[in-house]
Amino acid sequence: MSRTSDDRTDRPTEARDAPGGYGACVTGEFVAAIDQGTTSSRCLVFDSAGEIVAVAQREHRQIFPRPGWVEHDAEEIWTNVEHVVREALANADIGPERLAAVGITNQRETTVVWDRATGRPVANAIVWQDTRTGPQLRELAEAYDTDRLRARTGLTLATYFAGPKLRWLLDHVDGLRERAERGEVLFGTMDSWIIWKLTGRHVTDVTNASRTLLMDLETLDWAPELLDALRIPAAMLPEIRCSAEVYGTAEGVLAGVPVASALGDQQAALFGQTCFQPGEAKCTYGTGSFLLLNTGASPVPSRHGLLTTVAYRIEGQPATYALEGAIAVTGSLVQWLRDNLGLISTAGQVEELARTVDDNGGCYVVPAFSGLFAPHWRSDARGVIAGLTGYITKGHLARAVLEASAFQTREVVDAMNADSDVALRRLRVDGGMTGNALLMQFLADVLDVPVVRSRITETTCLGAAYAAGLAVGFWPDLATLRDKWRSDAQWEPAMDPTHREHELHQWHKAVQRTLNWED
Repeated sequence: MSRTSDDRTDRPTEARDAPGGYGACVTGEFVAAIDQGTTSSRCLVFDSAGEIVAVAQREHRQIFPRPGWVEHDAEEIWTNVEHVVREALANADIGPERLAAVGITNQRETTVVWDRATGRPVANAIVWQDTRTGPQLRELAEAYDTDRLRARTGLTLATYFAGPKLRWLLDHVDGLRERAERGEVLFGTMDSWIIWKLTGRHVTDVTNASRTLLMDLETLDWAPELLDALRIPAAMLPEIRCSAEVYGTAEGVLAGVPVASALGDQQAALFGQTCFQPGEAKCTYGTGSFLLLNTGASPVPSRHGLLTTVAYRIEGQPATYALEGAIAVTGSLVQWLRDNLGLISTAGQVEELARTVDDNGGCYVVPAFSGLFAPHWRSDARGVIAGLTGYITKGHLARAVLEASAFQTREVVDAMNADSDVALRRLRVDGGMTGNALLMQFLADVLDVPVVRSRITETTCLGAAYAAGLAVGFWPDLATLRDKWRSDAQWEPAMDPTHREHELHQWHKAVQRTLNWED
């Protein structure tokens, strides 16, 4: 890379200081978004109406060195990012010069460390699903009060987050800690990795930083006492910036394009769903599922197993916060049904198979593959299939797989209603699983509220594009973005209340069977 992390920008100061950041310099007709996800990397191109012009996607390998370990090859991911950017631009029949900006959204918590001089990762990235840091967390719990940790970071002590993964690498890669202390290696989540590869700047945004267990929610900066507790050298950490802000100008495949936003994938989806007012909520159904509720300008502590996190921060404005319920396994459970059991050949076939039966036949699947996330936070849990009898067919199993996503969502909504002043009245949904009408109807039935699907289901990418466009003045304000939101389907609850309560009771029994499996 020709630029250094200290070189903030090569554009004139007058342009940077103009309203909207680079607004005075906007010349492009489109905005691109790079979505670096858990199973694939994508690039989408949007026009000024927020409509999708082109899409490109490429999957990367899932590496499982040991039970509970999940890794990615960051170099493979970067190669895929370059490929999908080229393909998306070609599909749109445009060059980078016609882009006003590019935004980044990413799988959160996945941890990369790379050599500052060569740009080569020092090891595979440790993925957010990875559970290897469990023993380390027990040590941290003894050394640092967990209630105090939650108050500082909004997070619970779990293998989910990036800071403990970084500590594991420092402890287990030969010589890495010494190199980190000398400033020779850099840490980042996937947003930092992509931005650094594009611009040479070592930055992250507040949403991704808030998922490390290292950032203070009030100051929005790294907390020295947490760095000390986890024994992490400050020299390797990126600078924390706003979510909608120009970080630098890209080189290579996006040469000349301002890199103007970064949001963790779930915060990006909240932004893309235009949930800009306190009390508005969305749930994204992808590899996992994540329900976020906008709580406004102040962080709201959770008493019921949710996370307090940064929703977004626009340059020049205060941060907006959210309550979040994180579910580790939803869409990936359908992939497991396809890849590990071979009951379907494509993910889309799960609905067809599930419709061959009228109900789950008394079968429940609790996919605690990496423990249970919100609201339980039990790393000792492991998945179960409960209620098996000789009556159960593959159709019942497929239906139970789909219903697991709805039951887990209900647990999060119950916790959110208990934490917030206003009960959830409707849920905006997005993500690949929302194309499954059977699941969406069951979700409305289990939640007992309407479920509304965004017309553009790719709201993660849309949110990154919106934030990038806002940073450069491509779109003038949040009100303009809100006016663009449209729904394309809505499901109303139709389940008998007595039946709903019975199903929830059975689900809770199945969840109890997952606990205390790992010592």
